[in-house]
Formats: sequence, C-alpha cells, structure tokens
Amino acid sequence: MNSLIILGSTGSIGAQALDVAEKLSLKVEALTANSDAKKLEEQARKFKPRLAALADEKAAAELKIKLADTNTKVLSGIEGVTECAAFGENPTVLNSIVGMAGLRPTLAAAKAGRRIALANKESLVAGGKLVKTAVKENNAELLPVDSEHSAIFQSIQGCKDKKEIKKIILTASGGPFFGKKRHELKSVTLQDALKHPNWSMGAKITVDSATMFNKGLELIEAVWLFDVAPENIEIVVHRESIVHSLVEFADNSVIAQLGLPDMRIPIQYAITYPNRFESPVGSLNLAQIGKLTFFEPDYETFKCINICRDAINRGGLYPAAANAANEEANELFRKGKIPFLAIGDIIEEAFLDIENKEEYRLEDVEEISDAARERVRRLSEKYTL
Repeated sequence: MNSLIILGSTGSIGAQALDVAEKLSLKVEALTANSDAKKLEEQARKFKPRLAALADEKAAAELKIKLADTNTKVLSGIEGVTECAAFGENPTVLNSIVGMAGLRPTLAAAKAGRRIALANKESLVAGGKLVKTAVKENNAELLPVDSEHSAIFQSIQGCKDKKEIKKIILTASGGPFFGKKRHELKSVTLQDALKHPNWSMGAKITVDSATMFNKGLELIEAVWLFDVAPENIEIVVHRESIVHSLVEFADNSVIAQLGLPDMRIPIQYAITYPNRFESPVGSLNLAQIGKLTFFEPDYETFKCINICRDAINRGGLYPAAANAANEEANELFRKGKIPFLAIGDIIEEAFLDIENKEEYRLEDVEEISDAARERVRRLSEKYTL
C-alpha cells in the first residue's frame, strides 16, 4: 500500500479515490482520463504523478503543453492509458474508467500482476473470462470497488468453503423512478433521470441506475467475482442505500455490510485490504436513520435487469453485446435522440442479434461490441421524441 495508479481520475470515483490517497499519504504514480485536460492538469500539479494520459488525442496534446514545466510525462490514446495501467514497480491500480474502454487497461494491469481495485463493471461484464484468466495466470489480485460487491466481499470474509454460500442478495436503490409504471415514464427527461436519490455519480452511470441496467451489470459482475451461478443471485430494492448487499449462507444466516452511501469506504478498503484505517466518511447512526425498507424489483417496468440475467445465462459474448447495446442506447438518450423507455426496448432486441462464441478473444469482444452499437443506432431510427 505504497503507491496508486488511478484510471479515470477526473470522474466521480477517481476524484474520491484521490481524496482517499491524500488521506492515506499514498504516492500517485499515474493518472488517466478521457478528455478533461483542465481537470487532469489540476490533479497532476497537486499529486505529481510520473505519468498522465488522456484517451482523446487532441486533449492529450493540449495537456502535454500545459504540463511542460513539470516532471509528468504525458501519453495519449487508449495505448497511453493502457501503458499507465501497467506502469511502476507494484502499485495498486484503481480502474474507474466508464464503459468498455476500461477492459484493455484492466487486462494490462492483470498481466502486470497488479492488485486491481475494480470500479469498472464493464471489464468483467464484457470480458469476464479474459480478465479472470489473466488474473490467475499472472498472480494478480482483483478486489471490488462497487459498494455492492465490496459489501459481498466483506460479508464472506471467514467463509472457508464457497459451497457454504447459498445466495447473494444485491441491494438496489431503485433510482429516481422507483414505484413508477411504464406508462408514467413515457415522457421523462434526462434531467429527471439524473436525480438520483442517494448517490452522486457520472451521467452514464446515473442513467443506468434509472433504467436499473446497472443492477443487471452488477449481477453479471458478481457471477465472475464470486463464482456464483446467476440463479443464486437475488436483487432487492433498498431505498435508503445503507445496507450495501448481503450474503445468505447454507445455515440460512445472513451477513450484510452497512455504511453511509459514500464510495470512499469501498474505495479505501480495496486499496488497504486486509487492513482498515480511519475513514473520511462519517459514522453510521441507525437510530437517526430510523428505518430500513426492502422491496421486490418491478421487472416489468425495469426490464433491463432481466436482459442482463438472460445475457449471462446465455454466456459467451452475449453479456458483451448487451453491455455495448446499453452504452450506445444510454448515450442516445443522453443526447436527446431516443425516449427513456426506448433504452430497454432497443437493448432487448439488439443484443440477441449476434454470432455467439463460448471461447473468445479480446478482438471478439470488441468486434461484437461494435456490431451491437451499430445495431442500436439502426434500431433507434424508428423512435421519435
């Protein structure tokens, strides 16, 4: 726990990871982002990493000029981001890149034998078999950062045999549209979808929460992280976001992890595991919260959960296709080109139209993802706002 590389440092998780790094006095070896040269410059000047990279070539050229008076070397493109992921002697690599763009850097970190604090769901959703193989073959370490998976990880500490795990229970906030039916969501806007009740996240992830596709992604991620069959993963809506997830064991006892809805708790634990340190997050006061509630998800209104369950049950490249279809549909909605309900409808149709492979390479994942995105763009033409 001496140094840290943060991929996606200008986003919500990346910024909170830097806060944790500062509190723990960790050396930051490298920082990457997509295109925000201004914010990455500010971070680089404060934390003085040896490397910085922007995926956007034009923005990287701008950053190189801005940081010319520093000792930070600036790289560009996905190649530069990937180089940062494998940089240094043995830092922890926190991957908080949004979307499929995080897969190549995750694989690079795994092949370099790093501890990977994973906040990029799509790495395991789209390329789970590739990532797990690379981690195993290179003695790397994969620790979850998502609050739900961190909760599961913490709840199974002391479990000596995975056969003791009967069921994983993922909690979901329900997003801004909890309790709404399909007919009530026909005309919701992007501004409506971005009003998350508990968490402060980037736009893409917040829209995923509104459609509940994020919970489907987390289901697939849990399959890979904990080697649990999809049918043994249950989802429950928990509006307060205090119980972050639970594990039911063979004797029907249930262990849960609780805490305030602040990502710095799971970020810090992934970095410092197996040790715990004082956190910048406040203490949980259950009496002040008063009550904790739980509900069955509305699978008819929020069909995206079952799309993901279908994808992982089919296996192979289907999860990658579903993920890519969602990334494209989510972006089209954020750009005002399709209505909210069209997101799930389009994904449902698009992800099935693939030539599946049980054994796949990275190139297969990227090819099927490109094809799924193109199909979403074609299907979106029949929708009007």
